[in-house]
Amino acid sequence: MKIAVYSSKPYEKPFLDTANADARHELVYLDTALTSATADLARGCPAVSIFVGDDASAPVLRALHAGGTRALALRSAGFNHVDIAEADRIGLTVLRVPAYSPHAVAEHAVGLMLTLNRKFHRAFNRVREQNFALGGLMGFDMHGKTAGVIGTGKIGEVVCRILTGFGCRVLASDPVKNPVCVSMGVEYVALADLYAQSDIITLHCPLSPETKHLINTAALAAMKPDVMLINTSRGAIIDTRALIAALKRGRVGCVGLDVYEEEGDLFFKDLSAEVVQDDVFVRLLGFPSVLVTAHQGFFTNEACTAIAQTTITNVSDFERGSINDANRVSTRLIAPAASTL
Repeated sequence: MKIAVYSSKPYEKPFLDTANADARHELVYLDTALTSATADLARGCPAVSIFVGDDASAPVLRALHAGGTRALALRSAGFNHVDIAEADRIGLTVLRVPAYSPHAVAEHAVGLMLTLNRKFHRAFNRVREQNFALGGLMGFDMHGKTAGVIGTGKIGEVVCRILTGFGCRVLASDPVKNPVCVSMGVEYVALADLYAQSDIITLHCPLSPETKHLINTAALAAMKPDVMLINTSRGAIIDTRALIAALKRGRVGCVGLDVYEEEGDLFFKDLSAEVVQDDVFVRLLGFPSVLVTAHQGFFTNEACTAIAQTTITNVSDFERGSINDANRVSTRLIAPAASTL
């Protein structure tokens, strides 16, 4: 089957080629993102593969369908960038990678916590300039602190395990209690209690109408002063303007972000020779207590291998007519209340 692979990056091509080692499919790599203007590039391709920054809104899906596309293979777990209802309506099968490596994202989230706490990034730059002073690098013991985990699906579960290993008291909020988390001593509480008690809050919930701007002005005001906030899930779960206001007031201690609301125009590109036009993002970077990585939480050898293998398998299953429902996304299969990350 011919597959148009949008937003393909040099680092992922070897993984996809290896997963397609039997040359069952013809992979057409496209460096460009999927938009209404580029949808015609997939004409004649029964399958299209996209990443998190691609536009799979209703008009784009209709354009793909008109060009002969019948399967949309996501190289991600999240599917908030896809109009699932429209895909169902026009008969476009949407397939995703529901679990590639929860350890990759969980470990990245904890890495952000450790870096912000012990200020590794600042210490690295100081020492390179032969400045060995310790002023301004004071951290705290994570042992004994209270960490709040919002979303205890596969990734959140691993985060809970790591934080309990550090000796943290771990609170959690999720519509569905994870029995594994309960067995390790995680306490499920209301969001208001999690905000009020947590020294560290880390987000691992999917983006949905219910979770968009979950972290807003009211939520930030309810958190403990000097809270550490971590987001490796989806950018729009945090209202960035509200976060900036809280940082300006000194309400939030530090922030680690691997995602950003408007990251589509920024991440996965080299803009080092350009002037970034997103004033909100530039303002965010101006805070010394904010650490941003460019959506690299998934970026491990194991995760990239799993993403490629599942993507190719999904298309092969579609071709054979034997789709794994666990990998399929439709309005009939989505359980909005459940955490899926």
